[in-house]
Order: sequence, then C-alpha cells, then structure tokens
Amino acid sequence: MRLPLKTYAAVAMLVGASWSGSARADWRDDIGTFRIGIVAEPGAGNTVPGLAALTDAYTKALGMKVEFVVARDYAALIEAQADARIEYAVYSATAYATALQRCGCIEPLVAPVDSDGAVGIRSILLTRGGKVPDIAAIEAHRIAMAPPNSVGGSLLPLAALTDEGVKITQNAPFMIRASSATAAEAMLVDGQADALFGWAPVAADGQSEVTGGTEARLEAAGFGKSELKTVWASGILRYGPHTVRSDLDPEAKRRLSVFLTNLKSMSPDIYDLLETKHAGGFTTAAPKDYDMAVAIVHMMSDSSLQR
Repeated sequence: MRLPLKTYAAVAMLVGASWSGSARADWRDDIGTFRIGIVAEPGAGNTVPGLAALTDAYTKALGMKVEFVVARDYAALIEAQADARIEYAVYSATAYATALQRCGCIEPLVAPVDSDGAVGIRSILLTRGGKVPDIAAIEAHRIAMAPPNSVGGSLLPLAALTDEGVKITQNAPFMIRASSATAAEAMLVDGQADALFGWAPVAADGQSEVTGGTEARLEAAGFGKSELKTVWASGILRYGPHTVRSDLDPEAKRRLSVFLTNLKSMSPDIYDLLETKHAGGFTTAAPKDYDMAVAIVHMMSDSSLQR
C-alpha cells in the first residue's frame, strides 16, 4: 500500500524524532553522570558559591545528572580531564594550553567577555616621546619589563616575539626587570626606561579600541596620549575557556554551547555564579584563539628543559 506524500512525510518525521531521541539517550546513558571540573578560589577549600544552583542549571541544560568536581589546582584538573574522569573543565588560558599539550584530547567551547567587549589582552611595547622607533631597535635602548611571572608584561611578549623569530632572553642586558608591573611603569615615568612592555585589552575583532591596560594607567599618572606610542603588539591572549573532551557527543556540545552563550541574558544570576571576573557573557571559542597561550606554554617548556 502506498502512503500519500503528506502521510509519508509525517511518518518520516516521527521516525526521525524517535531515532534522534534514542541517540540522545544513548550518549547520556554512556556518560551516566556528567562531571564538571573547576578550581576553587584561593582560600575557599573545596567549596564553590552557589554550587546547588549551578548544578541544577547544567542538569536542566543537558537533561541528565551533573556533578561538580572541585580540584585543588589546575594540575589536578588537567589530569582529571586527560584521564576522562571529568568531561568538562574551566581553565585559564595557559592552563588550557598546558592541558592541550598533555593529551590533545580537549577543545574550547566558550570563553568569557568583559562588559566593554574585551575578549582578552595583547602585549604592547610602549615608548615615550618616540625614543624607540620599532621593535628591531630595542637592543639599543633600556626596556622595562614586569617580573617573569607576569603574563601580559613578560610571558606574553617573550613568547610572541619568539614566535615572530625575535629571540629575547629573560636576562637580556637591555631589559630592566622591575619588581612589579607598577614599578615597570614608574621606570618609564621617571626616565629610567625608554620603553615598556605592557598590555592592552582587545575586542573580538582584534581592531576596535577598548580602554584600559597599561596606556590608560600611564595616562592616569599624568602622561598625555601624544607622549606615548605603541611600536609593537602581540597576538591576542584570549580569556580562559570552558572546555570539553573532544570525544564528547556533538549533541552534548551543542546543548552546552547554547546554554552558555545565552546564560548572561537568560539567567544573569547563574552567570554571575559561574563567571566572577568577566561580566559580558560567553561567546564561542576555537582552538586558534589560544595560539598565544600555546606559544607561552611551549616557551616555558623549552626554558625548563634548558635549565
């Protein structure tokens, strides 16, 4: 018996819906409990504010049991995700790059945005009064640099320049190491340095101006805009991502992405519990967004091997 075309289409839709529902049930059954790993704030032990509300929100988004796992540090979190003991983890940018180096089994899903639209930072070389014409001239000048553990003022510029083929060692004679980023800025202010490696916030398009960073701090200290010039800028170091294991079912990834990118507008109270540093919501992220973070980790790995 041949079915009318409309009847056939309706039956096909029902069969498709039934198969799709079965497939979605399969990945949930395979996982059992979806585990989310986070690192607690310093001094908070293994407690996370609003954990019950966060668990409920993710449970509804995925339609399955969810459990939060609080790790003591990023190293423990990386091992847990690499060993498939958790499906999802929240990292800093360099922790994500370290996890990627550890197993290559994870991918970024979303990353936070600031309320002014900044998605991350870039390192910049700022000079006063045009004393340093370009990056190629730095060896002939005094360059202030923040302590070695400063991401924007030390790690990022060194890694980005190395990536560009410009080799600068941590103890290069033209570098003046400061005790803090503020102290490095003071060196430029009082003339001890001709230029300074600082940082600037960056919008999603990489071009639009976002106020803040080292230049804004120097202007607040009394510098006029005309006195300062940026002679070099690195690639963007994106804010740390929410990640999933690459082998997670595509439907789970889709559900999480929809949930997170709409969270700020739909449930701002839950967003504030989940993201305490960046108030602008989540946007989708891709592996290429963390090229600078990967460059930093590679540089640090190379340095440790050479010691």
